[in-house]
Amino acid sequence: MGQETIPHQSRMDAARKLVVDSAFVPCPAEDGDEIYPNGIFHFNITKMLEHINQNPGQYLLEEIPVENLSLFSSSLNEDYVSIADITQPIILAEISPGRYVVIDGHHRLEKARIMMVKAVPAYRLHVHQHIPFLTEKRAYLAYVEYWNSKLV
Repeated sequence: MGQETIPHQSRMDAARKLVVDSAFVPCPAEDGDEIYPNGIFHFNITKMLEHINQNPGQYLLEEIPVENLSLFSSSLNEDYVSIADITQPIILAEISPGRYVVIDGHHRLEKARIMMVKAVPAYRLHVHQHIPFLTEKRAYLAYVEYWNSKLV
């Protein structure tokens, strides 16, 4: 009574395993598009934001405590920080199972820290929501391999 069945870890991992989609088409990067580079993994932030705005029901907007978020970039442009609109959501991407990082909104996050804001609006994108925005096929293939290597 009142017990919850918890799936065995290997079954959960198997469910999260990525399978290469041979029909994967990289997200094109056009002049002026904002790209988030992380090693060979380059995500088209411009196209990602367009998709989120066109399909709001597919993405959960939530408030994330600022203290829970890390900045990877130590070289933020102070001018951009000063004009950043912290009411605009940041984007967190699941870069390994259960681990999310900021891929858009570093200047907004830094401004929120300076202003001592407790939480910021954020979209938390699961792997299947952000992987379509990789800009190269070789990066996609490497990402699938990387992701699967993180499963126990």
